[in-house]
Parts: sequence; C-alpha cells; structure tokens
Amino acid sequence: MTMNRRALLTAAGAAAVLPFTNARAQGAWPERPVRLVVPWPPGGSTDGIARIIQQKLNDSLGRPLIIDNRGGASGAIGAGEVARAQPDGYTWLLAFDTHAVNPALMRLTYDGIGDFAPVTLVARGPMALVVHPSTPWRTIQDYVAAAKKDPEAINYATSGSGTLAHLAMTQLADTAGFKVTHVPYRGGGPAMQDALAGHVPSYMTNLFLPMPHIRAGRMRILAVTSRERWRDLPDVPTLAETVAPGFEAYTWWAVLAPKGTPTPIVQAMHGKVTGVLRDADITRRIGEQAADVVANSPEELQTFINAEAARWAAIVQKYNIRAES
Repeated sequence: MTMNRRALLTAAGAAAVLPFTNARAQGAWPERPVRLVVPWPPGGSTDGIARIIQQKLNDSLGRPLIIDNRGGASGAIGAGEVARAQPDGYTWLLAFDTHAVNPALMRLTYDGIGDFAPVTLVARGPMALVVHPSTPWRTIQDYVAAAKKDPEAINYATSGSGTLAHLAMTQLADTAGFKVTHVPYRGGGPAMQDALAGHVPSYMTNLFLPMPHIRAGRMRILAVTSRERWRDLPDVPTLAETVAPGFEAYTWWAVLAPKGTPTPIVQAMHGKVTGVLRDADITRRIGEQAADVVANSPEELQTFINAEAARWAAIVQKYNIRAES
C-alpha cells in the first residue's frame, strides 16, 4: 500500500509539472529572430505584403522578423529551402499563388503540398490585364480584336513562366479565341518596370503592383479576373462579363511552416499573424493594394491550397504548360 501510494503521488507530481514545463517551453518561443522567407525578388507583391506586416509582426513576436528574399523558379527555390529547414518555429514561408501550381509544373526536390504546415491565408485579390497608355487599346474588346487580327503580334508580361498569371492568360486566350506571346520575367518587380517603360505593351498581374500606377494614369487597366467588379474600380469590367463568360481567377498569399513544426508554435504564429492582419491599418494598407485580408484557420488554408492545386494542375495538363516555356 505504501509503495502504491508513493508511486501514485510521484505520478501525480509528474503530471502536475509536465503542463508547467510545456507551457514554459511554448511561452519561450520565440527566443531569437524569426525568418520569413519570401520566395520572390524584392519589388514584387509577395515582398510588398511581407513589408506591410513586418513591423507589427515584429512587435507581436517580441523579436525581429527578418525578411529573406529567395527568388527563383516561380517561388520553388525559396519554398524548397523552407521545406528543408528545421521545423523549430524560426523559419516560415510567405507563399504566393504559384505555390499550388509548381507541383504540377516542375520536378520539385520536395513535396510541394505535403512538406508544409498551413498557418493562414493572408489575403486574396483579383488579377488584371493592364496595358501601357501609349497602346491603342481602350477596352478588353479592343485588345482581343487586335490579337485576333494579328495573332501572336502582341506580347504580354508575367512574373514568370508557370505563374498563375501565365496559366490564367493561357486559359483566357483559349476561351476567348486569340493568341498573344508570353514574355516571362523573374518576378513581378522587373515585369512592372518594363511594363511601365513600355518595353512590353501588356501585363497580366495581380492588382497589388499596378494599382498606384493605374490611379496615376501611368497604366491603363482593361479588365479584372474576379467574378464581380472590383470595389475600388467599379467602371472596370470583368473578363467574365466581356470576352470570357464564367472566367475567374485570384491571386493569393499565405503563411506556411515546415512540416513537423510543433502544433503549439504553429498555433501561436497563427494567432500573431491573424492578429496583425485584423489591425485596421494593416487591413487598410492591404486593401489599398487591391487585396482582401482573409486570416483564416490552418484547416481552411489547407483545403484552399488543395483545391487550387487540383484546379491549376488540370490547366497545366490541358495546355501542356512547362516552367521553361
């Protein structure tokens, strides 16, 4: 009886200490700077989203948030680095919409979906077809008519081969019955610079980058890819209502962790990121760049990514799209 009672008391004491120990371990994170990998060069929309949330996330974490730009291969180089990182809560990925496309598009050195733990969908917004003001196209109908009249004479830029913008434009051209020539760039920043300079006449992109230039008259917007007209551009038609009935495509950004990152740390990061996203100033700043804050649950994000991967894999297969094309 004495031995049993002593064993019982020892077990009870251990059980009481364990939650306290775990709480201390969880509460200690983060103990050093946290790295957010942006798998695109500076100047693009993913980098822009990261810069918007950086300072307030610094404050929430209580440690510096270091933005690490690792561009290349439509986001696959940076994503691969995160997939191989220690799952200790000190390396995170700010994924762009290409994250769900790459598994169908290229041979990855990692599992493009399974090697990550979802945190939250940061924001989502429409893409748009924009043109340089010197071009003669005033409407999307003008653009399509010109492309039909002289197939492949019109060039269009995207942030890279196999990006969601590339896939969306490929599907649009097929749906509306025209041909244009793709000019891929190594990120949205370089593409935007050449589009602004008139070196490439048209540009399929998320609205995040060209929105300030559209407002200033330095770019002309022809149509958006959302189901309904964008709230800040009520006079700009959708592709669905003009040249491609039923067409719809959205750009997005999400925070992911390496697979195996402890659930309490993922939950803690989720709370910090979504808390920042619900800040009125952050919501306003992201909204000004033509995107809606989402801030959903890890489970909802995983469901969303799975659906996006399935949809765009079908497009990649149908049009035989290659990353190097």
